[in-house]
Amino acid sequence: MACQRGQPSQRGLAMPWPYRLRCFNCHTQHPTQTTHYQCYKCGGLLEIIFQISPRKIPWKGRGLSVWKYRELLPVDNDRFITTLAEGGTGLHHCPRLGREMDLKRLYVKNEGENPTGSFKDRGMTVALSKARELRKRRVVCASTGNTAASLAAYSARAGLQCMVIVPRGKIAAGKMLQVMIHGATIFQVSGDFDEAMSAVATLTERRKGFHLMNSINPFRLEGQKTLAYEVCDQLNGESPDAIVLPVGNGGNISAIWKGFGEFQTLGVTKATPRMIAVQAQRAAPIAKAVRRKQDRVQPVTNPQTIASAIRIGTPVNSTKVLQAIKESRGTAETVSDKQILEAQRDLASKEGIFVEPASAASIAGLRRSRETGFIDRSDLVVCVTTGHGLKDPSIAGHIPHHEIYTLKITHPDWIERLERIL
Repeated sequence: MACQRGQPSQRGLAMPWPYRLRCFNCHTQHPTQTTHYQCYKCGGLLEIIFQISPRKIPWKGRGLSVWKYRELLPVDNDRFITTLAEGGTGLHHCPRLGREMDLKRLYVKNEGENPTGSFKDRGMTVALSKARELRKRRVVCASTGNTAASLAAYSARAGLQCMVIVPRGKIAAGKMLQVMIHGATIFQVSGDFDEAMSAVATLTERRKGFHLMNSINPFRLEGQKTLAYEVCDQLNGESPDAIVLPVGNGGNISAIWKGFGEFQTLGVTKATPRMIAVQAQRAAPIAKAVRRKQDRVQPVTNPQTIASAIRIGTPVNSTKVLQAIKESRGTAETVSDKQILEAQRDLASKEGIFVEPASAASIAGLRRSRETGFIDRSDLVVCVTTGHGLKDPSIAGHIPHHEIYTLKITHPDWIERLERIL
């Protein structure tokens, strides 16, 4: 029987290539079955390292999805794989928007096409599959919305108990609805995402029965790196000149950079793109560190932006993000809420792609990079839009007045009146 997009074959998939778990900072080796995701020696973040060398690619002919790249995903036993057909999202050429920015090769990788409407599903399918392999029954995360929605859905799929901790009153209604409908237990804390993350870190440290599912979990990032694989495959083996994406906690940009590096090592691509991180002006610890050429970020207290998905002042993956930007010869941009909303409307009205505000930050950031000359008109650019527009209906109040006409179809000349309005 043929498999649907993103679903592993019922007959089983290939085993993952050899991999190890090590500290990102001091490179101390850790057991791959560990459930503690900070280095016991220096306290640094952990990362998965695959043994990769140029070789024949085994996944040609498989349908585009996260699990297409099974050999590079660190789940050892197929029977624990939990999937909702994630990945395989569209890479859309955007000629109208490109013409406005004098870019002939502008593409949008629309992650809102994933099962729960965001890029989080890429990481969650791998991380939750690994949690099942580790015999975990309770999973928990802190969230600004998308992580919670994704974890709730995949937990429901796997039959695991899901708990989310969120900042009170700061979660978009669409995302909160997803968490509730999937049956997760919700706890709210005063403050912002950083307080929620602190609570989760403390809980999982003191109660080993709760398994941490935020992007500090290195298995999450292994799923998210598949976006880079897909972009290369969709461009027929070509690597973009630049990837532009919104950055909050920083897991996605570092994961995508890792994915491009792995494909280059395999010999699939010859080059890697510059990574451009985009943050909101009042929630920009990464961008400030890049501008000041610092190797550490200074937390932003009380971060503020309409783009709730990137309203994070203390990004847990900051060391990985700064290295990705530096190694790729990239940069970081900041944009205002006004620029974000303008980009959201332009992408929807000119290219038919409706994304949430945080996603539109990539388009706003690209405009800034074109203005400064960091992006050349000849570059092949991919903007990553991370979540669907219906995630955050609160932006309705920020849409300019849109006239709605009353049509009296009982009037004999109603068609002529309609044509006059048009």
